[in-house]
Amino acid sequence: MTLQRALIVGASHAGAQLAASLRQEGWVGEIVLIGEESALPYQRPPLSKSYLAGTSTLDELAIRSAEFYRKQGIRLLDATVTAIDRSAGHVVLNTGDALPYDKLALCTGARPRRLSTPGADLAGVYYLRTAADVESIREAARPGLRAVIVGGGYIGLETAASLRALGLEVTVLEATGRVLERVTAPEVSAFFDRIHREEGVNIRTGALVEALSGDGRVREVVLASGESIPTDLVIVGIGVEPNTELAAAAGLVVDNGIEINDHARTSAPDIVAAGDCASHVMARYGRRIRLESVPSAGEQAKVAAATICGKSKKIAALPWFWSDQYDLKLQIAGLNTGYDEVVLSGDPTRDRDFSCFYLHAGELIAADCIKRPRDFMFSKRVITQQLPVGRAELVLADSA
Repeated sequence: MTLQRALIVGASHAGAQLAASLRQEGWVGEIVLIGEESALPYQRPPLSKSYLAGTSTLDELAIRSAEFYRKQGIRLLDATVTAIDRSAGHVVLNTGDALPYDKLALCTGARPRRLSTPGADLAGVYYLRTAADVESIREAARPGLRAVIVGGGYIGLETAASLRALGLEVTVLEATGRVLERVTAPEVSAFFDRIHREEGVNIRTGALVEALSGDGRVREVVLASGESIPTDLVIVGIGVEPNTELAAAAGLVVDNGIEINDHARTSAPDIVAAGDCASHVMARYGRRIRLESVPSAGEQAKVAAATICGKSKKIAALPWFWSDQYDLKLQIAGLNTGYDEVVLSGDPTRDRDFSCFYLHAGELIAADCIKRPRDFMFSKRVITQQLPVGRAELVLADSA
C-alpha cells in the first residue's frame, strides 16, 4: 500500500505548525514541507527586535529543532513551487520536477509592500521580512550612522527601537497624521510617539516620501514638501501583500488572501490554506478578514491539519497580537474596528504602562495593554465570552 503524501508549501509559522499538527492528528503518510530558505523554519516576530538588535541567533529562533522533524518523519525541502497542477495532483518545482500530492496545504505567507517612488531601487534601501533581510541591515547599521524608516506602523517602530539600541540616529517618516493611525486610538499613538521621542527617535508625521536620491547608494530622502533628509540607509515598512499568485493561477478563489472557510479549506476540496496568505469570514466580526498574526496562523494551521485528516475543527479563537519596543510589551486582544469609545487605565501621557479598552455600544471589543499582562488576559476572557463589564471596572482593571 502506497502512503499518501501531504505537501505543505511555505515553511512559515503556519507551515511548521501544520506539519507538526498533522502527526498529532494521526496522519501516517508522508509530509513534505517546502520552503525557500535553507534555514529551519524560524520565528519571524523577533527579526525586527532581538535578531536585529543582535541579542538572539537564528538557531535560537528555530520554531522546532532539526531532530523534531527527523523524528516526526517530516521532510524539509529547500525549493520554490512555481505552479500547482490540480488535475494532475502535483506541484511543479523551480527545478522543473513535478512532486505529486494527495493533500496540499498553502502557507505561502506575505511579502513586504514595495516603495514605488523614484530611487527605491538604490543600494542601501532595505525591507524586513526574512533573516537574510535583517543580516543585510545589520551589516549596514553601524553606530553613529543615520537611518530613515519609512512607515510608522508596528514593524517601523520595532525597527526604530532596535536601531537605537545599535547606536544609530533614527528618523521615522509616517505619511498619515500619527504613528499606528490605522490600528490604534489616538491615545495609544501619542504614547508610542512620546516613548520613541524620549528614546531619541525623530518622528515625522504627515511626511510623504517623493523620492530617494544618491550616487548609486541612497543618500537622501526627499519629501513632498521639498525637504531632504540625509541618510545612510533606508528601511521600508509600509505593510505586506499576501502571496496568492500560486493559488490564483491554480484557479482558487482569492479575495485579499486565499479564501478559506472555518475549516481552513479553500475553494478546492483537497487544498487547505493557513497564515498570512489566507482570509476567512469571521462570524465574530461579520466580514472577511486576513490576519497577520502568529497566534492566528498557528490556530488556522491546527484546523487545516485536522481537516486534512478528516476531522472537523473550526477557526474560532479571538485574534491577538503583540509588539516589543524597548522595555515595553504591547499585547492586543481582539480587533478594534468600529469602536465608538475608549476607556483608559493608567496615564499614557506620563506612565510607561497603561491599557486602552475599546468599546462598541458599551461592549468591550478590543484592548491594547502595555506592560499590563493581567489586563490583557482579563480582556481576552471578557471579549471571548462577551461578558458585561463596567467602565469603572476597566479603569481599575490592573489593580483588581
